Amino acid sequence: MLGLKLPTDPRWVNIVEKNIEEILTDHAYCEQKATSTAISMIVLFPEYTELVQAMTALVKEEISHFKMVHEKIIERGWVLGRDRKDEYVNQLMKFFPKGGSRVTFMVHKLLYAALIEARSCERFRLLSENIADKELAEFYRNLMVSEANHYTMFLGFARKYGDREEVDKKWQALLEYEAQIMKDLGKKETIHG
Repeated sequence: MLGLKLPTDPRWVNIVEKNIEEILTDHAYCEQKATSTAISMIVLFPEYTELVQAMTALVKEEISHFKMVHEKIIERGWVLGRDRKDEYVNQLMKFFPKGGSRVTFMVHKLLYAALIEARSCERFRLLSENIADKELAEFYRNLMVSEANHYTMFLGFARKYGDREEVDKKWQALLEYEAQIMKDLGKKETIHG
């Protein structure tokens, strides 16, 4: 369903289980960055009313997810650690060339967001099915559904505002590129890396 070309090695869950505090901190910042992305879409493209409405709802949802993850950290007696660079996102953002029309820029941002949500969904599914901590398994099962909805929403907007055939070609090319990135990742207790 997600279209990912290279699935995460299930052994990634074993890495996560060795440092739950680290994955929760990374996850919290992923939710915060997703909130920021939705806000930036509103700021950059205010004339797209349907997009603005969807992003407004998404801001509320993503910040509530941040709060949920932060509460998990607190419940376990930890504090939110410092943010760190997201190697996955940094590499992913190099795919599309800079420049082009405003619509092209928007489509590229939407496609990046769709792919990040798709990978998050895939990782949350792995955690929900394989992590020994049953409370976290249920937590990630619930979040997985949201990520799938976000993925389809972003991809849907890209197809709506861009030329469908061109968008689908770009999407497939981005998926292939992401698969190459993923060959070197999946060895850390981070949501994407």
